[in-house]
Amino acid sequence: MSKDIVGQGWAFPLGIGPQGGFAMTRERSELEQAVDIILSTRPGERVMRGKFGSKLHELYFEPNNQQTAMRAVRYVEEALAMWEPRIIVQKVTAEPDPEAGNRLLIYIDYTVKASNDERSLVYPFYMIPDEE
Repeated sequence: MSKDIVGQGWAFPLGIGPQGGFAMTRERSELEQAVDIILSTRPGERVMRGKFGSKLHELYFEPNNQQTAMRAVRYVEEALAMWEPRIIVQKVTAEPDPEAGNRLLIYIDYTVKASNDERSLVYPFYMIPDEE
């Protein structure tokens, strides 16, 4: 199967490539960047696509505990099911990062539909810490 089925596009964040043009992404990194864009975008941020994104931003001021992690899992599953048709999400788990009190680690296991390639990534979600 052709690797072009996954696609290519501008790298995120925008940058300059080795030949002086826009930096491009393709294959594995393109899907990872797409997931990052979906999860880091608040619904309403994109004028022409007002529902695009995830509700993770609603968790910024929540305590970093298992209950918040469960909500994060639901928000990630909903957003990826809606906005990333090239993958099948197999499993999403989340847990507070023991090394950083304001970070929730979200583990995403997925399969690329076009190639049946199983992949995983960790999305670090930074929460605003409580003032103590």
